[in-house]
Amino acid sequence: MLRAFPTAVIENLQPLVDNGRYPIKRVVGEDLVVEADVFKDGHDVVAAVLKWRRLGEAPWHETAMTHLGNDRWRGVCSLYENAIYEYTVEAWTDVFAGWQHEFAAKFEAGIANLQSETLEGAALLDEAAERAGDSADAHRLRELAESIRASDHAQVDAIAHRGELEVLMSTYSNRSNATQYAPPPQVIVDRVEARTAAWYEFFPRSAEGRGDQGSTFRDCLARVEDAKAMGFNVIYFPPIHPIGFANRKGRNNSVTGDEGEPGVPYAIGNRHIGAPNGGGHKDVEPSLGTLEDFDWLQREIRARGLEIALDFAINCSPDHPYVAEHPEWFYQRPDGTIKYAENPPKKYEDIYPLNFHCANWQELWEEMTSIILFWAERGVRTFRVDNPHTKPVPFWQYLITRVRDRFPDIIFLSEAFTKPKMMKTLAKAGFSESYTYFTWRESKHELTDYFTELTQTEMREYFRGNLWPNTPDILPLHLQEGGRPAFMIRAVLATTLSSVYGIYSGFELCENAALPSREEYLDSEKYQWKERDWDAPGNIKDWITRLNRIRRENRALHLYDNLRFYSADNENILVYGKMTLARDNIILVVVNLDAFLVQSSFIHLPLPEFGLSESEAYQVHDLLTDARYTWHGSRNYVELDPSTQPAHIFRVRRPLGDGRFA
Repeated sequence: MLRAFPTAVIENLQPLVDNGRYPIKRVVGEDLVVEADVFKDGHDVVAAVLKWRRLGEAPWHETAMTHLGNDRWRGVCSLYENAIYEYTVEAWTDVFAGWQHEFAAKFEAGIANLQSETLEGAALLDEAAERAGDSADAHRLRELAESIRASDHAQVDAIAHRGELEVLMSTYSNRSNATQYAPPPQVIVDRVEARTAAWYEFFPRSAEGRGDQGSTFRDCLARVEDAKAMGFNVIYFPPIHPIGFANRKGRNNSVTGDEGEPGVPYAIGNRHIGAPNGGGHKDVEPSLGTLEDFDWLQREIRARGLEIALDFAINCSPDHPYVAEHPEWFYQRPDGTIKYAENPPKKYEDIYPLNFHCANWQELWEEMTSIILFWAERGVRTFRVDNPHTKPVPFWQYLITRVRDRFPDIIFLSEAFTKPKMMKTLAKAGFSESYTYFTWRESKHELTDYFTELTQTEMREYFRGNLWPNTPDILPLHLQEGGRPAFMIRAVLATTLSSVYGIYSGFELCENAALPSREEYLDSEKYQWKERDWDAPGNIKDWITRLNRIRRENRALHLYDNLRFYSADNENILVYGKMTLARDNIILVVVNLDAFLVQSSFIHLPLPEFGLSESEAYQVHDLLTDARYTWHGSRNYVELDPSTQPAHIFRVRRPLGDGRFA
């Protein structure tokens, strides 16, 4: 017979996103810490467990929750599979613990006759033995029940508090009156690379740095090797598909390109001769090579311990096969022509946007999903999605769900520089990572407020910020004006504020030539082959290599939501840190945000959080220079010259008591 009502109250469960409407995110091997308020009427003792299972499986795993006080409970589990899980809290009346407490209180109060209470306790053990079935535990419970019946009050109280009996009664507790939080929330458990990775973006056609002709897939390995040497593990390519000829753009976004110019990779699609897959999103630009060449490159990249991320840009040139085969998928003008893309005052005459609300939307959504599946079947597991905020959120839920069903190790990066609420909603809808406003956050106040929101509020449960100091579309003013020091500063911030970041090639060369009064590159390689000396004087490749090595060697920097900001007297000095839960890896970052002037400051550290006292000396080891300093107390002095060393990345080392530091 089913209960007519729950017997316990379970509320204020955390973590929870929009009351469980969207899943939270974790990575393989990461703990899930769940808290909830659990209580019931009367004076009964409550027990609670945290339960979790892979979505679709029947049996639950569970672990006991700990009472923190004031009816707040906490449970912890570790998630070891790349899958979607669900979790919940179950609570019930712990009759044995209630009897245990009552008997002890009466015994300590000196009540002489506890015969009835003794028999009640023995009966509880007998009932547990029935639940234990035909097992050694059942036999032991019956033995203990007989011992209780045959013992005096002091002995009964001692038996009741034996650890052995408490474990047995917890194992075979009576949960017939249990209440479970419902519906159970979900957690997406991604592979670790969704949280901890370093991306390097380059255009394959510019791999060799020649300005007179393009490179091919077979020419990319030197660029891949260079990225690997700098410490990157994701190689991100802008679109590699056939580029349309109609309305092809020229240098610096000129409306008409000269004959022989390569065009914009985001203007996807043309029916080139011999196109094996129609010349659209399931094909490659002939000047780069063939699908077989791409497969070769991917194997070579994976053999080096890296992976490819592809750009999923849902743009079509007027030459795309979809235009002829499915004109109803596009926006139609009153005269019957198809409307090209615009972002006033910008015009993209070489691109037709798809209409995701068209009458035949179901077929369109299915075809878009098939594009991702096509490349996933060829081994690609990471996709950067171009402008997802211009497509319906339900479409992304549809696509990501279906792709994840086939390939649970898939990673999607949302490139949505748009309204904050839309960026958040896309992350909730399933994107593994998201671009951020970091690109434009410069001051101490801006950085502190923004990254506190990202990592210390509910956003940390679903939004992983992937930090990019530059992109092919964005050359921010501070990089244009600040020169090499600005690039060094932004590299430190990107690599240490978040556990996942990326740079667009040319950043390591401090490229900062911009169109007048624009945040756009002059001679952008979106429109041309880019001539480069990949070892040009003044590059910061060694700086980036050191930063990536520091990230790789320090576990605190692998984590996302352990960021904490500290105090500095100078508004140009930003101080923050990351540490592991065990405090065996404590990283302290001090950055001069001024790219032009030497800045100094006293900084203030919360030593008790580091496990240090004000009276003891400790060492700060600068991982950028290998310099070591002995500090005393929470207040210490720093001075940073942006032209030589704009930042410290300290590892805080505790004293061992013999003059050495851990």
